[in-house]
This record gives sequence, structure tokens and C-alpha cells, in this order.
Amino acid sequence: MSVSKNPVCASPFPLEAPDTTEINGHTKGVVLDATKWRINEQITIRFLEGDPELQTRVRKVAEEWTAIAALNFRFVDDGPADIRISFVQDNRSWSYMGTDCRRIQEPAATMNFGWLRPESTDDVLRPVVLHEFGHALGMLHEHQNPKGGIKWNMDAVKHDLSGPPNNWDPATIESNMFKTYPLDQVTGTEVDSRSIMMYPIPASWTNDGTSAGFNKELSDTDKQFIATVYPK
Repeated sequence: MSVSKNPVCASPFPLEAPDTTEINGHTKGVVLDATKWRINEQITIRFLEGDPELQTRVRKVAEEWTAIAALNFRFVDDGPADIRISFVQDNRSWSYMGTDCRRIQEPAATMNFGWLRPESTDDVLRPVVLHEFGHALGMLHEHQNPKGGIKWNMDAVKHDLSGPPNNWDPATIESNMFKTYPLDQVTGTEVDSRSIMMYPIPASWTNDGTSAGFNKELSDTDKQFIATVYPK
């Protein structure tokens, strides 16, 4: 079974939250099994750069995951680290999936916050940190669950994401929007439109009017799901 070594991205969609935040009335979480950590595993994390106060804020939000999941984050100032965080200001935030970060040779970044700055408000910082650390725990984007069944208007998605501010190429759009995983490679339930792992989806991107808003906090399903994947 092959495991992708490419990072997965959260993008600053230039979209207002659509009116509806329901996707077929279901809830879901999904983890790529091949990238799961061991229960109670210690995960070392190092900042490669960044304002110290900003680093502290990122750390505090990231640790909301370990308050729920049986994993331990150990932030280090130097030496080898599993997760290495950069703040390259390229308007792109991304993370490698789960243990895939260990495939990336030091000192390259395994997570980037491309629009976080010392002056970023909590409303800007919290969603992206929670989202990218969700990936770091092995969580996929909500719409990539094979049970999701979103009926994409592919032409509309490609048109919007190939232009500013995303400027994604066709391969990036395919990987981040349309790719799903075989059922035997994931642990998941049904779709959670309120998950921190859900992209904002405007109704124009689907053929049946399905849409989702911009989520800023862990949903109840996020918390319940990650606690079953990494039970304490």
C-alpha cells in the first residue's frame, strides 16, 4: 500500500460562508490508517522560525488536540523533531499527514503557517492551527472520505482554485479536492459539515447545492472521533 509523502493544504478561500452548513445531515471524522501514531506516543515538535509569542500561541492551540487524544506533544528548542514548523509567508498553510512527517529529512519543514503573523487575531490563528494539527494526527479533509459522496461541479472548483489567491495547478486541485481513499485504508464515520477538517464549500462547487461554512473550532464529532482513534 502506497502512502502519499506530499503535504496536504488548508487554503485561505476568498469566499463568504454559504447560507447552509449541512451536508446531508450527517457527521463524520476520518483518519488515514497508515499515518496514525501509536497510542501515547511522544511527538517532538520544533519551530524553525517565528516570533516567540506567536509560537506560544500556536503551541497552546495545538495542545487542545492532546487534551482529547492519547498522544504527547513535546516542544523542543533544538535537535531532531518529528514535526518542524515554519512561518513562510506565502499565503499557504499545510502539513504532512501523521507519521509521514518522519519521512521528511531534517531540517525541512513538515508544517507551514503561511499567513500567521504576530498580529494575527485568534479568529485567524485558531482555525488554521487546529486544522493543520488535525492533519498532523493523521486526519484527512472531510470531503476526502470515500463515504462523503459530494457531487462536485469539477469545472467550477477548478476555475475558482486555479485563480487567485490559491493559484493551484491541476494536480494540487485533484489531490486536495477530488481525491478520496479506499475504505480499507481509512478509519471514519460519516460526513461532519462542522468539522475543523472541512473546507468551506460554496454551493456553486456542487451539482446538488451541497455546501459547508468556515469552521473555527473543533466540532463535537472531531472530539469524539479523535478520542476513539487515540483512546486514553
